[in-house]
Amino acid sequence: MRLRTATRVALATGLVLSAAACASSNSGSSGASADGKVSITVGCMPPTTQAGPRANWIADVAAFEKLNPNITVKGDDSNPCDDPATFNAKLAGGKMDDVFYTYFTDGANVVASGQAADIQRYAGQIHGLADIQPALTNIYKQGGTASGDLYGIPKGNYSLGLVYSKTLFQKAGLDPNKPPTTWDDVEADAIAISKLGNGTVGYADYSAANTGGWHFTAELYSRGGTMVTPDGKSAAFDDANGLAVLQFLHKLRFTDNVMGAKQGLQYNDLLQMMASGKLGMYVGDPVTLTTIHDQYNVSYDDMAVGPMPGQAATLVGGDGYMFNKKDTPAQIQAGIKWINYEFLTSGQGLNFNYPRRAEQKEPVGLPEPDLWTGATASADAAAMARYANMPVANFATYVAALPSMKLLVEPPQAQALYAQGDKAMDAVLTDPNADPQKLLDTFKAAANSILANAQQ
Repeated sequence: MRLRTATRVALATGLVLSAAACASSNSGSSGASADGKVSITVGCMPPTTQAGPRANWIADVAAFEKLNPNITVKGDDSNPCDDPATFNAKLAGGKMDDVFYTYFTDGANVVASGQAADIQRYAGQIHGLADIQPALTNIYKQGGTASGDLYGIPKGNYSLGLVYSKTLFQKAGLDPNKPPTTWDDVEADAIAISKLGNGTVGYADYSAANTGGWHFTAELYSRGGTMVTPDGKSAAFDDANGLAVLQFLHKLRFTDNVMGAKQGLQYNDLLQMMASGKLGMYVGDPVTLTTIHDQYNVSYDDMAVGPMPGQAATLVGGDGYMFNKKDTPAQIQAGIKWINYEFLTSGQGLNFNYPRRAEQKEPVGLPEPDLWTGATASADAAAMARYANMPVANFATYVAALPSMKLLVEPPQAQALYAQGDKAMDAVLTDPNADPQKLLDTFKAAANSILANAQQ
C-alpha cells in the first residue's frame, strides 16, 4: 500500500527529449513509421514539482534516445501516476499510455480487462527477467501464476519489516543489532522499552485512513494467514491467524500498556513518533527511514529495520509497467528497451545510478527496490555498496531473512478491505472490552460483500 505513495520520488517513468516534449497523452501514438522510427508514450514521468527526479529523467531520455535514434519517447507526467478515481475509466476507454504505469494491486484487474498486450513473445528481451523475483512477475500473469503469458514488467518493490529505534533498544538494555524475530519477542522488547517512562511507547500500530487494514493484512501474513481464498472471491482471514493478530494488539494495548493512549494513528503519525525519540518499534519498510531522516533530521545511525516478526511471510507492494493492447510489436519492443534502461539495469537509470544518486546526496544503501534474486541481486548489492552513504549494517537482519520468507502481494480490492479492517483495528486499540472474534466476524462479512460486488 504505502498509501499509493507519491513519496516514491516519482519512481515512475516516461520518456521525454525535453520538458516541452512531455505530453499528457495516451495510447494514441502511431507506432513504427515507414522509415522504421517508433514513437511511444510512457506514463509516470516525474512532475515539475519533483525537480531532481525530473531532471534525471530528462537526462536519461536524452542518453537513451542517443543510443536508440529510431525511438522517440514522450513522457506523461500526469500526477498521481495511477489515480484510483480515474484509472478504471481510462482503462475501459482505451486511453492508457502505450507503456502505462500500474501498482501491483492493479495487475490482475488489468489482465482480466483485456486492455493489456501479452508481451510473453518478447520476454527474452527483458533484462535479467530470470532473476526477477517470481512473486513479482506473477503479478502480471493470468491468474497470478506461471501461466505462459506476461502482461507487464515489475520495476519497484518494497517488503515490510520491523522498524526500530537503536537508541531506545540500547537505553532499555536490549541488543540494538538483534531485533525481535517473533511476536512474543516484540511484546517482551516493547515492555522493556516502555519501562523507560516519560511517554515512551514500546510498539505502535495503525488504525485509520486504510492503514489499519493494511497492517492487519501484513501481520496476518506474518503468522501464516491469508486475506482471501485462492480464487479471490471470499475472505479467508477469520481464522486462528486473524484472531491472533487482534488478540495480540489488544493485549499489548490494555494488558501490557506498551502502545500509548493515543490511537487512530495513520501513516505519518508513526514516523513522527519515531522521529521524536519516543517510539521503539513499528511495522514498516526501509524507505520510511529516509522520510524520517529527511523530514525530521534524524540520523540513520539511530534507526534500523529487522525482519517481519514471525518470518513466515511478508507483505510486498510496488509498481511496474504494462503495455496497451493497441501497441504495435515495434512499440512493445521499444518500451521494453526503455524499461531495461531506466529501471532494470544496475548502475544506471532513475533508481540504480548509484554514482549519480550519491553525488546528488540521495540515499544509497536502502535494500529496495528489491527486484532481483541470484547473481543479479548479488552484483547489484556489490555495486550499491561502493556508493552507500548510510549504515547498511542497520538492514542486515532484514536482508538476511527475506530470501526464506514468502512474499505476498496485497489482496484484491485492497483499499476497500483495508477501510473495513481499520474498524477492527481501531476497536481492539481503543475498547478495553472489545471482542476480537466478533470484530473479525463483522470484518469478514463486510469483506465478503466487497469481494462479491467486485465479481458482478
